[in-house]
Amino acid sequence: MFLVTGATGDIGQKVVQILRKRETPVRSFVRLNSRYGELEYQGSEIFIGDLKEQRDVNKACNGVQYIISAHGSGGDAIGLDYRANIELIDRALDVGVEHFVFISVLGADRGYEDAPVFKAKREVEKYLQSSGLNYTILRPAGLASNLLPLAQRFKQTGIYLLIGDRYSRTSIISTDDLALMAVDSITNSAARNQIFAVGGPEALKREDIPQIFSRVYQREATLLNPPLVVVDGLRSVIGLFNQDAQKAFGTFRTLLNNEFFCTPAEIERLESIFNFKLETLESFIRRN
Repeated sequence: MFLVTGATGDIGQKVVQILRKRETPVRSFVRLNSRYGELEYQGSEIFIGDLKEQRDVNKACNGVQYIISAHGSGGDAIGLDYRANIELIDRALDVGVEHFVFISVLGADRGYEDAPVFKAKREVEKYLQSSGLNYTILRPAGLASNLLPLAQRFKQTGIYLLIGDRYSRTSIISTDDLALMAVDSITNSAARNQIFAVGGPEALKREDIPQIFSRVYQREATLLNPPLVVVDGLRSVIGLFNQDAQKAFGTFRTLLNNEFFCTPAEIERLESIFNFKLETLESFIRRN
């Protein structure tokens, strides 16, 4: 039995879909107010709970051999990115889980002091590595599925908003490819107790993304490119009313102000170990 957290998110849905196509038993950890009907239709067991409640985590892990932690922070880096994962690891040890796959983030080990999500992910990585569990840690760059709303807006308007450095590089990973790696990590001995930087096969400049949209939707791109100082100003205003939201904004600024891409050697390692060719961003957008 697999337990998948974040099962209604972009990554989690794909993970459950792959497992059910293979007729593998899977338990999807979902919130009551989430849209989990499709997961149930696919044959997944549904566990309704709150990852911030230890008793829910304990119950969800009963009878589980494998855990794939694919949930996001939902604006709560301490409660969800950090504490929920620590509880999952502790419970995994109690019930004898055979392998734990953790979806982290590219750059978690760079020491970004102003990014709560990055800090939480890194602390969970270290805790998992020292836990004694078999593990695989996947550190994805930007998810292709995160760009789909921007792609649809571009399709309608031809406008693309790019804040900050347009030449900054990124490796956008197909969400399908990431989900497949997460599932296959369980049975792939070369992925056991390893950390992988995960990105698409291209190191794109951020300004390349609207050009990809332009080719896909056959319309000219209008690029709006305000400087990063706009985000700083907005963050200062938010801080006047909500200091927690201001801190959470630090992760967003970190993503905008730094490069997140994989080297050719890292891509070669992924394709060699997982034995498939990584999908380009353009291919993903055309499919979706």
